[in-house]
Amino acid sequence: MLSIKRVPTVVSNYQKDEAEEVSRRGGCGRNCLNKCCIEGAKIPLYAFKELNKIACSKGLCCQYENSVPPVAFLDSLLLGEWEDRMQRGLFRYDVTACETKVIPGKYGFIAQLNEGRHLKKRPTEFRVDKVLQPFDGNKFNFTKVGQEEVLFRFEPNENGGDTEFIPNAPVDVENSPSVVAINVSPIEYGHVLLIPRVLECFPQRIDPESFLLAVHMAAEAGNTYFRLGYNSLGAFATINHLHFQAYYLAVPFPIEKAPMKKIITLKDGVLVSELLKYPVRGLVFEGGNSLQALSNSVSDACICLQENNIPFNVLIADCGQRIFVLPQCYAEKQALGEVSSELLETQVNPAVWEISGHMVLKRKEDYEEASEENAWRLLAEVSLSEERFQEVCALIFEVINTGDAENAEGSPSCPKEQSDACVKKVEAKNASPRLPVTGTQECLV
Repeated sequence: MLSIKRVPTVVSNYQKDEAEEVSRRGGCGRNCLNKCCIEGAKIPLYAFKELNKIACSKGLCCQYENSVPPVAFLDSLLLGEWEDRMQRGLFRYDVTACETKVIPGKYGFIAQLNEGRHLKKRPTEFRVDKVLQPFDGNKFNFTKVGQEEVLFRFEPNENGGDTEFIPNAPVDVENSPSVVAINVSPIEYGHVLLIPRVLECFPQRIDPESFLLAVHMAAEAGNTYFRLGYNSLGAFATINHLHFQAYYLAVPFPIEKAPMKKIITLKDGVLVSELLKYPVRGLVFEGGNSLQALSNSVSDACICLQENNIPFNVLIADCGQRIFVLPQCYAEKQALGEVSSELLETQVNPAVWEISGHMVLKRKEDYEEASEENAWRLLAEVSLSEERFQEVCALIFEVINTGDAENAEGSPSCPKEQSDACVKKVEAKNASPRLPVTGTQECLV
């Protein structure tokens, strides 16, 4: 059984219902991240040097091969500050008290019993059949969290210089900060949120600049056990304010061990492969001539998916060197009544972490009976069918940078002569009337 040290926690004062009375001393009185309170605030700044190369095989950013970083990003800064917030009682429950185990079997699925996440979640309602939806400032968003929940700002060095750490950096509200904050309903040790340009109030949608920021964070961490994830709306994101998740778990995720089959090498050197012998079909992007080339290829694929209303999840692994893109249809099947009552009763909504093999279970009986067969059965319901997956692949390869690309023999994507037909088939499917669904998704953040 996996274990980490326990730290006593209490519920944060900043997680009270918004209807509760709060003091009005300065701004809104809640010391929030919005413009009413953040102007003049000082928040630690980690200003990273933008990389031109992929992180080296040792897991350390290439910029530090002959020097020492100003602060140990993962150990001293992120995890150290996260521990501080735990001791200060800013979490909804003590995640270190949750039971966790590796499920016996070939794949090594990880099971966690996390009843607190189920009982103390923040309910959020929105349409589950639309990947892109306008930001709604009346609903919960990250400008409403307390500044105490913020660990530090994470931004490129605006002068293009080396990485710097500034403990008390003033915030310029005209230049919206990107912040790293705790997830108050954590799944695992060190669970944080990366919120790009928080004051811009972007809805939950991928854009190239924000995605590159997330890839840089994985590279700065320099540890393969620290991963970042993204959930689109319709794929169990429950807050429509742009954010990525990240946490530290010192075991390999099953998806990281799955075999792959090469599909294509893009002209910028990015290799695109298909997952094999895994319950969820997906694409894997890796390599490339630069960190930005890899990031751009993935963000282009994600933008294609969201513009075609295809829900998806993303896992950024291996210090930003390998990125999984996973279109899914579980919420759609739920809405259509196509998921078995047995699976629905578990109340597990498979987002990026579950799809990657970290099964967050809400009932003790499910945890005690956890098996590789049960995990596989749940995740198989998440996956697109083979036919639909090939259609989606064809749609992606129509828009990503494939000029001078090299196709692999036996590529599973649609052959060139069938590409237009595949694309039209997906577009027709997405244009057809779909079940209008509103409701509450049970997975928080």
